[in-house]
Amino acid sequence: MTASRRVVFYHSPQSRSAGTLFLLEELGADYELRPLNLQKNESRSSEYLGVNPMGKVPAIVHEGALVTEQGAVYTYLADLYPEAGITPAIGDPLRGPYLRWMFFYNASFEPALIDKSMKREPAPPSTSPYGDYDTVMKTLNDQLGDGPYLLGDRFTAADALWGTALRWTTMFKLVPETPAIKAYIERVTTRPAALRAAKIDADILAAREK
Repeated sequence: MTASRRVVFYHSPQSRSAGTLFLLEELGADYELRPLNLQKNESRSSEYLGVNPMGKVPAIVHEGALVTEQGAVYTYLADLYPEAGITPAIGDPLRGPYLRWMFFYNASFEPALIDKSMKREPAPPSTSPYGDYDTVMKTLNDQLGDGPYLLGDRFTAADALWGTALRWTTMFKLVPETPAIKAYIERVTTRPAALRAAKIDADILAAREK
């Protein structure tokens, strides 16, 4: 008996989960979309906290199992749909670099970004999870300079994460829009799946305004 690959996806437009919607469209996945209105604190409702106690999006449920945290969500979904070809398989030389960049986002990039935006001094290098902001940004820019995608010519699920994240972080001036980053955002966010995801979000927001 073949297990179902249908997932329930908890999502809010104009949030971190936008990239997961893009990924689901890129994968051609079978998913049930359950939108949450963050402005109405629906992510803090008792019903949703019963799903994800952290009250955050994105979150997916597959076969009764909850998956949260962006790196885990993206990795899980891409592995669930390997025929899409956007996840290097175990044994592929790109698997290690792929996982590196999938988890560099939450482990180093976001902590560095938050400290910088809050004007907080980072922890000493011996205890800081990311070292320092400038090194994080240089590491990212150097990698993107080898483009067109994070792993060279091959688009992967990691690009769905980084492309959408860099779009909003540059939009809010949290990340400098270097030529490499600007070109990368353009390549990723103009993919057909990204445009479909943007249309879905626009429709959700338009329905709320009626």
